[in-house]
Amino acid sequence: MLSNPDSDVVLSVTDVVTQFDTADGRVHAVNGVSFDVREGELLGVVGESGCGKTVTMMSLVKLLPMPPGEIVGGSALFEGQDLIQTDIDALQKIRGGRIGFIFQDPMTSLNPVLTVGYQLTEALRLHKNSSKSAARQRAVELLELVGIPMAKDRLDDYPHQFSGGMRQRVMIAIALSCDPKLLIADEPTTALDVTIQAQILDLVKTLRQELGMAIIWVTHDLGVVANLADRVMVMYSGFVVERADVEKLYRTPKHPYTYALLRTLPEMEGERAQRLESIEGQPPDQLQRPDSCPFAPRCAYAFERCTQENPLLEFVSEGHEVACWWNMEKNAPREAS
Repeated sequence: MLSNPDSDVVLSVTDVVTQFDTADGRVHAVNGVSFDVREGELLGVVGESGCGKTVTMMSLVKLLPMPPGEIVGGSALFEGQDLIQTDIDALQKIRGGRIGFIFQDPMTSLNPVLTVGYQLTEALRLHKNSSKSAARQRAVELLELVGIPMAKDRLDDYPHQFSGGMRQRVMIAIALSCDPKLLIADEPTTALDVTIQAQILDLVKTLRQELGMAIIWVTHDLGVVANLADRVMVMYSGFVVERADVEKLYRTPKHPYTYALLRTLPEMEGERAQRLESIEGQPPDQLQRPDSCPFAPRCAYAFERCTQENPLLEFVSEGHEVACWWNMEKNAPREAS
């Protein structure tokens, strides 16, 4: 867990807006997302598929195809530099160096025609100017760090010679190769079975304690971040709808969407007396940027104001922010601030 809540901010994101031009019109994928990540902190970013989690993170390091994607506005300050305004050539020196990125699918993220050793040493030689021998030695150390046995003998193997879990460990090793200040993990365990997923999560906990880097962990599964994150940011339809310390969010969710997400999780202690709940309805059409609360059509607590005005993210208690017109604790409309 985060040992010093007042530690320095590593990344400060403000009002990022990302859109896509499609044959059907302009898709409003990310609608003014703001957040901070502090040194040594793990921020969990959750929400169902299509809510804008991945697009937000890829916007920060400009990994989106542009066009059709376009970062319309916002800033992302990293070590005093605005990543949004940084040109691609300069950003390439930061990506893989000061910022590591782990992608969703270990089966497709590694180049199948290049050895694991080559892919590990490439970043070291590019960002650290390491010699070939020094880079290979560091590659062995990295593979050992992420728990791959006989690491030296595996450098000249190709990705298809590794299992899915081992490939994901290789991806983590590549992301860590240049000692990043910030690690962005985009659903890195989604393609893995439950046993391997647990091993990867344990590995991340261990590496975080040893290396002390800031981590953004993107997932659609609140169960994954329950014992992993310091804070959790909940996204819906390109908006941040709730953000809180992990314990507060799980104990007292203040947004109906967060509450509904938590109700879809199986109960780990005792037997649940009823079937798992689901969230009725479908996410909104993002061809139109909503002027009202985007969750209102699916929300059991929605009232007239929800269909007329989109709430801003506001502090409702220490370390807890929510964008909602309804006060779930009082079961009444939230008082105007």
